[in-house]
Amino acid sequence: MRLPDDAEPVAEQVFAALADPSRRALLASLATNGPSTATDLATRLPISRQAIAKHLGLLADAGLVTAEPGERRRVRYRLRSAPMQVAQQFLAALARDWDGPLAALKDHLESEGDAR
Repeated sequence: MRLPDDAEPVAEQVFAALADPSRRALLASLATNGPSTATDLATRLPISRQAIAKHLGLLADAGLVTAEPGERRRVRYRLRSAPMQVAQQFLAALARDWDGPLAALKDHLESEGDAR
């Protein structure tokens, strides 16, 4: 698998962040509704404001969201796609690494089936 040296740690952080359904729901809401405050997100999702703040912090640590100052000192959270793209590249490279061995296994099993 050929990826930049820093790709695996980024992908690892993304996968860890995506492991939680509440964080996936927050990302989906941001993708659908655009930049939002934690209060906006709390009105849309069945998650407490405090839990949202915790999850947004973890998403920010993974690089998936960025906090931007808004009007009246309200912080708006916006999606960042770069870490997700790194995770996609990691998965694509992993899939490519598996394609050859899986094709060889398929050929072997088919040839054994033909021999019987």
